[in-house]
Amino acid sequence: MSSDTLAKPSAPSPAPSRPDNPPIVPRRRYGQWVAAVVVLVLLGLVVNSVLRNRAFQWDVVADYFTSVSVLRGLWLTLWLTAVVMVLGFALGTLLAVLRLSANPVLRSVSWGYVWLFRSIPILVQLLLWFNIGALYPQLFGIRTVNLLGPVAVAVVGLTLHEAAYAAEVVRGGILSVDHGQTEAAQALGMSSWQRWRRIVLPQAMRSIVPAAGNMLIGTLKGTSIVSVIAVNDLLFSAQLIYHRTYQVIPLLMVATLWYTVVTSVLGIGQYYVERHYARGTGTTR
Repeated sequence: MSSDTLAKPSAPSPAPSRPDNPPIVPRRRYGQWVAAVVVLVLLGLVVNSVLRNRAFQWDVVADYFTSVSVLRGLWLTLWLTAVVMVLGFALGTLLAVLRLSANPVLRSVSWGYVWLFRSIPILVQLLLWFNIGALYPQLFGIRTVNLLGPVAVAVVGLTLHEAAYAAEVVRGGILSVDHGQTEAAQALGMSSWQRWRRIVLPQAMRSIVPAAGNMLIGTLKGTSIVSVIAVNDLLFSAQLIYHRTYQVIPLLMVATLWYTVVTSVLGIGQYYVERHYARGTGTTR
């Protein structure tokens, strides 16, 4: 047999070349897109309904939005919120320290205070303080009617109520700090004040700030309840106007818009404060 008739082995075909970095095709989530479109359509219908509904009387809202009486009520609301938060957290911090004390009497008193004021609705507390003269006509030789006016009742009632919640916020923040770090700081010779200022407080604030920010916004909105005892806050100012003009909806919208504006500003401030205390933890946003 000649060599020409011998079949030569065929050379192997080269393997198809593959790119080093094949493209990654993301998974198509059609359901999410459909849901997003439906939500946007519904949101557009709601916004259109609110803007085109003549019952809202947006021209009246614009007229009263910056009126003197409304701005005066807004100022009292902001002042009341600031005073209640400062006094509430001061008293709450003291209660938190007592709750963490080794003395069982102090712990029991702090626990009892928190339990009592968290159990009674804030409206009931305000009404009790407003009618304190029925229980104690005189305190220290002064008639309670002259001692506690509506604004003073609002400050006392809201402060005692907020202190109960602030105590738990501060206590939770302190307990979130690892006890081993304070022991290490003590081993390095730091005083109790230095341990508190340099070790405990900066780390506790990471847990305290978010809850405190939510409490601040809640307190701002909660001050509207003082209108039941005739404190001339933002809501009460709007009520005085619509009792005279019978334009209930637009005046309620004025109060709603002001509450929305202020809470939005406070929310932005809370974001930056949280980011400040979260530095170095890898959780900044």
